[in-house]
Parts: sequence; structure tokens; C-alpha cells
Amino acid sequence: MAKHSGKVAVITASTEGIGFAIARKLGLDGAHIVISSRKQANVDQAINALKAENISVSGVACHVGKASDRRALLDKVEKDHGGIDILVLNAGVNPYFGSILGTPESAYDKILDINVKSTFMFIQESVPMIEKRGKGSIVIVTSVGGYVPSELLGIYGVSKTALLGLVKALVPELCSKNIRVNGLAPGLIKTKMSGALLSQGEEVAAQMIPINKVGRPDDCAGIVSFLSSDEAAYITGETVVVAGGVQSRL
Repeated sequence: MAKHSGKVAVITASTEGIGFAIARKLGLDGAHIVISSRKQANVDQAINALKAENISVSGVACHVGKASDRRALLDKVEKDHGGIDILVLNAGVNPYFGSILGTPESAYDKILDINVKSTFMFIQESVPMIEKRGKGSIVIVTSVGGYVPSELLGIYGVSKTALLGLVKALVPELCSKNIRVNGLAPGLIKTKMSGALLSQGEEVAAQMIPINKVGRPDDCAGIVSFLSSDEAAYITGETVVVAGGVQSRL
């Protein structure tokens, strides 16, 4: 029996990149996958791709920054599946690339609103649905930039540092509900969001990484499946760095 058989996994921002890779892995490991992103067309495309691999999957458009969208997604999951076993918070934005002191207020607000506030609100709203299952797992996707911010991604890094703190802060209350919470901190992974950092080519970027290569979304998927499984039953409040050896310490 696959390790996630019978489980329901909700993954935000999961129609491409790291989120899609995580959803695919959890599905291959037996879970029913509920994917989401802001555009229904992207959701439909991802559903078709996963169904082609015989993965049990459904999905709905959801802008995580909108309370009404979060509620609609959770109501649908409640109606269709009765609860959540695994929650992966992957949504994040970075609308500004440059000097931290040059960050526009609008970009600052958007980064903190989507990366931090919406992540917390989604957890707050989802916990009752996880608790009713008797136990569960939450994984928050942060970044190695939360440990060592990039000079050109300053406020984005600050938002990811906040998520490292959120993982720790949630532990006592979630333990009392038999829910584990952990973090995933990817390094430089080839996605649309990392395009600016890879503008000089992967070979150039790889020279700054001890393992001498840029990561792929699939490199992040297995650890999330592990953290969400009974194999990790005694692990909570930890953040696993998947960054090819890049230093990570606050």
C-alpha cells in the first residue's frame, strides 16, 4: 500500500514548478491531490497532466490572498472529501527585484500579504479540517533566502524568514491537536520565479552552488512526501533546506 493511500492533500500554487512537483509526488504516493492556482485554465491543464499518470486529483482556482477564494476551496474539499490530511503552503510572489531600500511600498505590501499573511490565514482556516481527521501534517514552503537573503531579493527574503518563525511558533498549539508542521527551504530551483537569477545561464549560477548544479522542482518533492508521512511522525518544527550545499544559518 502506498504511504499516503486514503489521504487528502491540498497544495497551494500547484499547477507548475515546485508546487506541481510536490502534488505529483504525493499523488504517486497514493494521496488524492487537490491543486489550485489563480487561473482555472492552469488548474485544468495540471489536472489533465496528473490524470494521465493515473493520479487521483481535483482542483479549483484560488487566489490565496482572497478570503473568499480560500473559503471556496476549503468548502469544496469539505464537501467532496470531508477533511484534509496533508496541507502544503507553496504560494509566494516577488514583484520586485533590486535594492532593498528601493522597494516600493506596493511591492512590500504584496510580498508580505501573499507570502506571510495568506499562508497563516490558510493554516488558521484549514486546521479544523485537519484536526477532525485525528492527525495531519502541514508543510510551509519557505526559502534558503530566509536564512541568507539575496541582495536583490531583500524583502522577499524577509518574508521567507518570517515563515521560518511561523513554523516554530505553530508547533505548541498544533502538537496539542496532533498536527505536525515543518518547512521546506529550496535553494536555486529552475522555475519561472527564478528566471531573473538565471538570466546569465545555469552554468554561471551553478558556480555559486557547492553541488555545482541548479536544482529542479522534483528535487523538492520527495522530502515533502516524507515529512507528510508516518515515517516522519517524530519530526515537527523543523525546516529542511534543499539547496545543493548552500550555507543556511540565521
